[in-house]
Amino acid sequence: MHLEPELIDRLAADLAAADYRVPAVRERLGAAADDARQRGVFAAATAVLDAAEAEAGADPLGTLIRLLLLGEPLRPERIDAALPELGAAGARALGVLVPSGDELSIALSLSPVLANDAIADDPRHWWILSDLDDQLRCGPARSDHVMGVGGATRSLISQAPAEPVGSSLDLGTGCGIVALHLALRGPVVATDISERALALARANARLNGLADRIEFRRGDLFDPVAGDRFDLILSNPPFVITPREPGAAVYEYRDGGRTGDELAADVVRAAPEHLRTGGTMLCLANWESPWGENGLERVRGWIEDAAGRLSDDSLAAWVIERDRVLPVQYAETWARDGGARPGDPAFDALVASWLRDFAARRVVSIGLGAIRIRRLAAVAASAALGAAESRAGAPLIHLEQATGAFAPERLGTLLESAFDAGLAAAAKRSADALDTHWLLDRAVVEEREHVPGQEAPSSIVLRTDRPIARRVAADPLLAAAVGACDGDLTLGQIADALATLLEVDASAAREALVAGARELAWFGMLQPID
Repeated sequence: MHLEPELIDRLAADLAAADYRVPAVRERLGAAADDARQRGVFAAATAVLDAAEAEAGADPLGTLIRLLLLGEPLRPERIDAALPELGAAGARALGVLVPSGDELSIALSLSPVLANDAIADDPRHWWILSDLDDQLRCGPARSDHVMGVGGATRSLISQAPAEPVGSSLDLGTGCGIVALHLALRGPVVATDISERALALARANARLNGLADRIEFRRGDLFDPVAGDRFDLILSNPPFVITPREPGAAVYEYRDGGRTGDELAADVVRAAPEHLRTGGTMLCLANWESPWGENGLERVRGWIEDAAGRLSDDSLAAWVIERDRVLPVQYAETWARDGGARPGDPAFDALVASWLRDFAARRVVSIGLGAIRIRRLAAVAASAALGAAESRAGAPLIHLEQATGAFAPERLGTLLESAFDAGLAAAAKRSADALDTHWLLDRAVVEEREHVPGQEAPSSIVLRTDRPIARRVAADPLLAAAVGACDGDLTLGQIADALATLLEVDASAAREALVAGARELAWFGMLQPID
């Protein structure tokens, strides 16, 4: 596949002139019809366009919505009017359109996309070429199918650190949307094993005016960047756990060709060697929980393996499990993703194949989440491990399940801030934590429940909606201490004052508040400010 740069430039000019962007599409169709369209129900959107054209005639935006988002075949002369620079012939030459009798219909998706990124207050607009999704394809995908922008990719982008960097890597670029966001931070290398994916990613970089900031390389995992180091690595790799049975459907965008969760393990083990000191890797992954084991602890092992491969630096990591599903749920999800549907013998065969695969490894659940790793210099690593008094060079790893909603804005910045606070808190021995001034995040609120007639609350909860929505049960000591964390007093001074006020043992109060402060730091609720 070769997408001619000159034709892509003409296409970009036509799309801009037609205002083919998410807000304009939504305004034209209305919220109800647009929501239905995104669910694959096109009748309402067609009715809206029919009514508008009956009154005012066709216009470029309406034509592009019909052609590109609803999949309607259209006459070449109508397409010429909507794409005056490119024309129907140019769209055919690009492979975006193919003949359908006397009309032309889409062969590639060309979608307007808005994606949240902490680097900007407003979502970023893109035009993205990809293979047709299930709603427009109406059948199984090809094995080298290139996905558009899904929910997982949006989540990865929103969680990314926002600061500009000297260089970054998009590992497994797919359609290239992650590389486009990385290009807002600095120069990018984007890799993929699929030549088709790289061709579409190059086209999308050109279509969105960022081709000069992204270098594309083909190869498996880190092979194309052997010896290179980066300040930031993002990856939404093909981590889907897929049966290896002969004849099973294989899709490059989701199947990394390994057994079980070994693709995710390979990414985590190798990525830190490609980070500069102080650099960050963030990837999405799935991990298995075999009978009697915790999948999060498996991920800990991957990170420890990665740290063992570093000769000088060490690692800090934050692993967040967003969901945990049963094997049958997992199998149903990915059988549907390939185009099969319940009631079809192919669907039942796929699900049965997945269940046999999980049973062979005694897998009882699958975790879905994100892994954030920072490469630390030896001195910083030693300090970060001070509180735990772990062996020199060992990684500091924080594992948790956190299923609350993500903050809708500046998520990447808020997660990095919580990561910094959690590491800083973990680095402090108890005496240092008590000598530190702590600051309460302004998003934290306190909820109290009282039984009528009783003075003391029956429960106290600390609540926040950023970076992850959480509810933390607190006793009167912790609640009072958190309320006093305005930066004026040290934690030790707060503990001693509250021990006197509440008539509790001073040493016990100090110990409890140090533990509470460390936990709340990882939650983004408190941060040490010394």
